[in-house]
Amino acid sequence: MSKPSTKKSILLLSHNFSPEPTGIGKYNGEMMDWLCKNGYNTTVITTFPYYPFWKVQAPYTNKWYKRERIEYPEQGMVMTIYRCPIYIPAFPTGAKRMVQDLLLWPVKLIVVLQQMLFKKKHDLLITIAPPFHLAHLAFFYRFFRGGKIYYHIQDLQIEAAQQLNILGSSKLFNLMYKIEKKILRSSDYVSTISEGMVKKVEEKVGRKVLFFPNWVDTAFFYPLDDRDVAKKRWDFKTDDQVCLYSGSIGEKQGLESIIYAAEILKDQPRIKFVIAGSGPYKTNLTDLAEAMGLSNVFFFPLQDKEHFNAFLNMSDLHLVIQKGNASDLVMPSKLTTILAVGGVSIVTAPHGTSLEQVINENNMGAVTTPDDICELATAIQTILTKNMDEMRQNARNYALKYLNIDNVMQIFLNDVGMQE
Repeated sequence: MSKPSTKKSILLLSHNFSPEPTGIGKYNGEMMDWLCKNGYNTTVITTFPYYPFWKVQAPYTNKWYKRERIEYPEQGMVMTIYRCPIYIPAFPTGAKRMVQDLLLWPVKLIVVLQQMLFKKKHDLLITIAPPFHLAHLAFFYRFFRGGKIYYHIQDLQIEAAQQLNILGSSKLFNLMYKIEKKILRSSDYVSTISEGMVKKVEEKVGRKVLFFPNWVDTAFFYPLDDRDVAKKRWDFKTDDQVCLYSGSIGEKQGLESIIYAAEILKDQPRIKFVIAGSGPYKTNLTDLAEAMGLSNVFFFPLQDKEHFNAFLNMSDLHLVIQKGNASDLVMPSKLTTILAVGGVSIVTAPHGTSLEQVINENNMGAVTTPDDICELATAIQTILTKNMDEMRQNARNYALKYLNIDNVMQIFLNDVGMQE
């Protein structure tokens, strides 16, 4: 890739950042690292890492602001990270998460003012939603210093909150939609992560929305030649058929479906269900499995990155589970990594969604109706009887072609006019 002719400066505003191991923080960290390695100075205004554990991770303390500087001597670039103190609810409800979003405004505004008054101008201002309203800090900066605003939507936060009944006030939702529409119209660029979400946002605001998918490091995540070794590493037998869910464990996923499917299939001792990750809903799942007396369900913590490739390769079948009312609003980022390791997936998604289209057209697994436990259990049983070699190869090929980070980021730079 050719380097930019001058050192462009990019500012990222987001609650989440590296070293958070999953979700938005993971992708933000990889994006800014890639930009520095490809000739761009970057600045990040964020929080201390807390997701998906919902507590600040050591060695960070969350007591005051912290500035970090990462140098890229080969490229002559620098990444500067400003971490702001954050309110973190131990049990994150919809209302508490809204309070978290609002409280970060004043603490981040201080750093934005510092950037305006004492630092060189940033050429591109990237804001990540959720939270949907963080873009107003970028508008504030642009009013005084200029620069283009790139508004990227990872989750359609308002729709998800409304459909999952997280908040009950229709007046409050109407106000949020009004604020969001103004943001969408005022940003220089708007993007999101799936074709289905692109269509939804374009219908909202009547403007072009860019496709900026979540990527995967296809060199770091890849299929292993001997998956049985990985099974033994996590104390499974080579003939066990491991069905894995790995990721954030929250209410919106509807992961109790896995527990109920495990109950239906409990008389098939080779089929093992693994739920790995962290989140506020995990206790509910462990209590449910214990109450049912299930011996075929296993809970694991979130795996370290250096072990994660082997952990994913251990699985015969990956479960990408979401509730029906959220399936086309939130494109699960975990799917990209699953495809990179050549994983075969069962995805819960309504008919006609982008998820269903991607899986079926490329023959990479199966799609079942959300919240239909019997259909899920039947699909698991059926697909485990098949030879999945072709589906595994299809998944890997799709990741190499469409989800490689170099391809995705070069398209992004072309879209914002920062590529030579």
